[in-house]
Amino acid sequence: MKTRHLLLAIFITAIWGVNFSVIKLGLTSVDPLILAGIRFTLCALPAILFIAKPDVPWRYLIGYGLVFGIGLWGVVNLGIQSGLSAGIASLVLQFSAFFTLLLGAWLFKEALTRYQLAGMGIALGGLLSILSIVDGTVTLLGLALVLLGALAWSVANVIIKKARTTQVFAFLVWSSAFSPIPLFALDYAVNGAAGYSALVHQLDYRAVLSILFQVYPNTLFGYWVWNSLLKRYPVSTVAPLSLLVPVFGLLGSLLIFNESLSPNKILAVVLIVSGLAVGLYGQRIVAVLIKWKH
Repeated sequence: MKTRHLLLAIFITAIWGVNFSVIKLGLTSVDPLILAGIRFTLCALPAILFIAKPDVPWRYLIGYGLVFGIGLWGVVNLGIQSGLSAGIASLVLQFSAFFTLLLGAWLFKEALTRYQLAGMGIALGGLLSILSIVDGTVTLLGLALVLLGALAWSVANVIIKKARTTQVFAFLVWSSAFSPIPLFALDYAVNGAAGYSALVHQLDYRAVLSILFQVYPNTLFGYWVWNSLLKRYPVSTVAPLSLLVPVFGLLGSLLIFNESLSPNKILAVVLIVSGLAVGLYGQRIVAVLIKWKH
């Protein structure tokens, strides 16, 4: 990979990691489901007026919009509001990689390798380490919600795989159109008009910047660049860089919210990132080590 493309990929992982702290800033004045609804409204509009519908059946666009918008980001927003720190949320969400492997084994009869099973075991050790954190940055409800979001992300990955689309950016824009109305309706069903009244009276510059960051650098620019790199380079070259997302997530939370890095958190990061590395790239790592040894 060319140096400028490597730096660009690392920059995208930094955006994706810091985004969790940016979401938390937005949640100080906007309800979680409304925040997600505004995000996906702006992801769809006005871009959908200028980008042709991708050549996939409507059921994939609708399904992805509902799962990605509500099941992933609506639920993750709720998890962060429930007391889970932005840094821990960015780390726990990486379990989507393992959920995707398990769903692949179930739906597509893809055999799990010993590296994948070992990686899951290591990462579960990291999850147990998170459960032992008692500094107020972890709640069981928040942890459960973000794990549910990770499962939704894996379902969204399966939908994209079944859709077999090559027009990823158009797919993202058009599917985003199906997220806002259910998100807004869910918030109204749960909270009545309170969230919308607060939006009108409490919306501040932090919430506006949070929304704009989530839409443009994080979603539209980030996914466009990432998928462009995936088209240019092998997946095995680009994908491992996503392991940096939780690292930047914790650094962002450290800088923006002064989140403490206790030994348990450091252990959780090491175990989960190591588990992901072993589970997703263990065979390659072993092959490189054997080649280097000889």
